[in-house]
Amino acid sequence: MKKTKTIILAAGKGTRMVSDMPKVLHRICGRSLLDHVITTNRDAGIDDIAVIVGYQADAVRATLPDGVSAFLQVEQLGTGHAVIQALPFIEGFDGNVLVLMGDAPLVRPETLKGLIAAHEAGGYAATVLTADFADPTGYGRVVKDGGKLVKIVEHKDATEAERAITEINSAMYCFDAGALRDALSAIRPNNVQGEYYLTDTIEIINRSGKTAGAYLTPDPEDIAAVNSRVQLAQAGRIMQRRINERLMDAGVTFIDPERTYIGADTEIGPDTVVYPGVITEGAVRIGAHCLVGQDSRIVDSTIADGVDIQISTILESFVDSGTHVGPYAYIRPNSHIGKNVKVGDFVEVKNSTMKDGAKASHLTYIGDAEVGERVNLGCGTVFVNYDGTRKFRTVVGDDCFIGCNSNLVSPVTVEAGSYVAAGSTITQDVPGESLAIARARQVNKPGYARQMPQLQGKEK
Repeated sequence: MKKTKTIILAAGKGTRMVSDMPKVLHRICGRSLLDHVITTNRDAGIDDIAVIVGYQADAVRATLPDGVSAFLQVEQLGTGHAVIQALPFIEGFDGNVLVLMGDAPLVRPETLKGLIAAHEAGGYAATVLTADFADPTGYGRVVKDGGKLVKIVEHKDATEAERAITEINSAMYCFDAGALRDALSAIRPNNVQGEYYLTDTIEIINRSGKTAGAYLTPDPEDIAAVNSRVQLAQAGRIMQRRINERLMDAGVTFIDPERTYIGADTEIGPDTVVYPGVITEGAVRIGAHCLVGQDSRIVDSTIADGVDIQISTILESFVDSGTHVGPYAYIRPNSHIGKNVKVGDFVEVKNSTMKDGAKASHLTYIGDAEVGERVNLGCGTVFVNYDGTRKFRTVVGDDCFIGCNSNLVSPVTVEAGSYVAAGSTITQDVPGESLAIARARQVNKPGYARQMPQLQGKEK
């Protein structure tokens, strides 16, 4: 295969999206539409990529990964005009040039490889990716003479006979770089819209004595573009189905795939079971033999093998093997949960480490802390880490027992093997293998209740 470069058109506003944000930055399955197209190219082995920016150019540029170039289209005067802006990108280049749409996120790496292979096998100067639609309304029609591609006619410019054609243009192409440069120099805005159509390059190439061809995509979903919120949701459903099917083929069980929302950058190991309502976002790694219970949300986190998560949220953290999380636990960023740990119901962990075998079974806040191995945190334990201005850390050594309803006021250290009595507020370090009691002495006053009128049904 010849060396290939890609130009992605992403300059439009997307008026039908009714949004202040550029259309190509809207997201499905955790990535922007544009990022899906860039990632597909890289997965197909194409790393030399240029993006045509226009509307909110700086915002689009800011999202581009390293190594992707940007070229500005100041006025949106059609697809041909957009590609002209990238002429410096292909100047002197002798190879293939893909032209793709930044709002068409469903094209797959294997489709791009198939398009390039058909282009080279046919010896074409230009090859159009096409699809056969029962209702082609709104799409450019592919006009052929036998197997030769004669021209592409936009729907609004097509005759009645041309509108009867069901093979449509995907707006994705593979060009010979030299043929593309020559054709771009010859296109003119001779159409209803007064725009420079990239589709006109096909007729120009044919007139030059070279040949254009077509490659019919094996999956018509590949070419679906997003022009509205409805189409955004439709593309999202297709992408989600593809992700879930890929994971199921790799050994993952989804109780209800249609109600499970797995991000494009999520990896899940075999024999893991995922319940309805689960959402993953960003770079998520879930190991084998896990259970991810209903309505859990995991963002930019790594979950090791054999973890049980029930109705919980995990953000930018690591959970090691054999650990139980939830229900209703909240693991906030920069937390590291060890092996065989229990983070129980209504437990919140933030910027903290819980080492192997530690337990916080319920109703506990662990903030800016290091919790040692086999520590037991009783119900209602609070790590008091913030004084209103600064945050401080607490260290609890191995094999400690913290009684219910205790406050550990940071910065403080409870050394290994110590006990904190229930109801204590600890403000000083606790030596190892000690018992710390920090609460007011209980005082009972016999008969005092008889002096309280409200307890006798009387008003004061």
